[in-house]
Amino acid sequence: MFIRNNYDGCPYRRNFLWQNSFRHDENSETEMSPNSGNNVCQQFADILGSKVTESKPGSCSVEKDRDNLNVTIWGIPAKSVLNGEFIYQGMNSSGKALNLGEIVVLQDELNNFLTVLKRNGIDIAAVHNHWIYDNPRILYVHFQSIDNPLNFARKVAEALKVLK
Repeated sequence: MFIRNNYDGCPYRRNFLWQNSFRHDENSETEMSPNSGNNVCQQFADILGSKVTESKPGSCSVEKDRDNLNVTIWGIPAKSVLNGEFIYQGMNSSGKALNLGEIVVLQDELNNFLTVLKRNGIDIAAVHNHWIYDNPRILYVHFQSIDNPLNFARKVAEALKVLK
């Protein structure tokens, strides 16, 4: 199957590529540029209660542990798989970037978490399990947006508040 690079079908991608780079988004509370560097990445991590795992100009990756969860897989305690990762990359001159997130949630946390993400305008990309025979049941949520990374972090931080 051939899929054309038709960005008209994706308003986020079209706006990201063709927006006037000199116009600042009125919804953005923080001036940013691709050269803002490590300071923005650390702010991104701090807002999310995470630690920086990689920082480059215009991109950043942070990790959040959910080590407060007591999960077993096949009866064996599992801690190393209970985390989340949040990334921004490809920051343009107006301070917007592709923002991606993945986090483990308990099954009974899922609906409230998704509700807050959607209310904050963040797209849900996937909800799925990684493991079988897990107890309690855990799921992984993938989500994304094109936004100022610090605004994305604030929106996600609000959703993280509903997790145990």
